[in-house]
Amino acid sequence: MDPATDVFVVIDVQVDFCPDGALAVADGGAVVAPINRLARRFAHVVATQDWHPAGHGSFASSHPGAAPFSSVELSYGAQTLWPDHCVAGSPGAAFHPGLDLEPVQLIVRKGFRQAIDSYSAFFENDRTTPTGLGGYLRERGFRRAVFAGLATDYCVAYSALDAAALGFEAHVVLGACRAIDLGGSLASALAQMQAVGVGLHHGDDLA
Repeated sequence: MDPATDVFVVIDVQVDFCPDGALAVADGGAVVAPINRLARRFAHVVATQDWHPAGHGSFASSHPGAAPFSSVELSYGAQTLWPDHCVAGSPGAAFHPGLDLEPVQLIVRKGFRQAIDSYSAFFENDRTTPTGLGGYLRERGFRRAVFAGLATDYCVAYSALDAAALGFEAHVVLGACRAIDLGGSLASALAQMQAVGVGLHHGDDLA
């Protein structure tokens, strides 16, 4: 690792994605301990936070008659509909209480535009609206981004794929992630990441 040019990006380790949360990822709380260990190995750490307004367009409750985990067409294409989750300022939007935020130098909030969901740490789901993270990493001179968090097959994968597309060397620590695996989404995400050269580390460390 190069402390000057490596950054660790912690994706959406929030109450609503952990056990008993509104959109709980199976075993989601298990990512906290390895992420805390990893963060202490990096000189630079960024965290992302899903931050939706009430009635967000990605919520099934915003589409009468629609069921959670079904799909609709929005202005930017197909969108999976989710249970209401990570509503800005709510307890469920908070970081997991066990997550060590002391090493975190930047928190990027995403998904706050009413009509656009945002999986990636770099772009919203219209694939054109940037979060600003890419510019931040470039201005600070980072070259390699290492990702962990929730969920492997959505926000982690989208972030790693975008990092690679933007020219960063991207890695995912799979043992410090957990997946939703909706309709084969995990296998698809892993294949996509492998295809573009994202480094996949199967334990909970970089070894």
